[in-house]
Amino acid sequence: MSSKQTSMPEVQILLTGLALGESPRWHDGRLWFSDWGAQEIIAVDLDGKSEVVLRVPFALPFCIDWLCDGHLLVVSGQQRLLLRRQPDGSLVTQADLRPLSEHGCNEIVVDGRGNAYVNGGGFDHPGQKASGIIALVTPDGSARQVADGIAFPNGMAIMPDNQTLIIAESHGKKLTAFDIAADGSLSKRRVWADLGSGVPDGICIDAEGAVWYADVPNKSCVRVSEGGEVLQAVELDRGGFACMLGGADKKTLFMGYKPGAEVLIGRLQVIEY
Repeated sequence: MSSKQTSMPEVQILLTGLALGESPRWHDGRLWFSDWGAQEIIAVDLDGKSEVVLRVPFALPFCIDWLCDGHLLVVSGQQRLLLRRQPDGSLVTQADLRPLSEHGCNEIVVDGRGNAYVNGGGFDHPGQKASGIIALVTPDGSARQVADGIAFPNGMAIMPDNQTLIIAESHGKKLTAFDIAADGSLSKRRVWADLGSGVPDGICIDAEGAVWYADVPNKSCVRVSEGGEVLQAVELDRGGFACMLGGADKKTLFMGYKPGAEVLIGRLQVIEY
């Protein structure tokens, strides 16, 4: 894995006082994310003004994305349910994922067709047989498994042309790509980037088709091209576990990390590049 650039502008703190801010998404001019410890979904603008949009009745993990019609989807990880927020704020079941795996769910991404991909699995230790899966939930709520053997499935993102899904395999230390068929099926599995010692958690894709990944043990957020070349990197003083691009030109990078295990206060940081 070669490196081209490892310096970035100074990072600023956007928001503090979070229990554990995860699953950031840029939507309607604000950054949305799940505060796992507080059981809240929060939206914050670039001035740091935040709003609790939804409180959920379940514990972590829970992650979010939107259907094409604007409905918010929420993954209830321990319950293995995909929920949909109604106009009155209530949550109803979009899909029951319990038949697909006996383990919890983790991340979600929705493509331009309205297909939702939800991953999860055994979160195996390094060296064990990988048992993570990716489930497809079509707009009508039907669910089926479309990939397996994922080594600790984590962040997912879809290329703008809706032809390729990329998933972070944390214990595999790689980003894996799949072709997306018209019916949502995944095929042609391949290593998109071997990250060497990198341990990818949350990911996002930029306008040039490069991937940013957050890395907890290496205390960084790294931008790589297909093949694994490091294009840019941000060093953090703690492990970073989530990242998302947003702002008017989608060149503002938001990163979530936990400053100290002894005090569960999360931070969202922001840089422009």
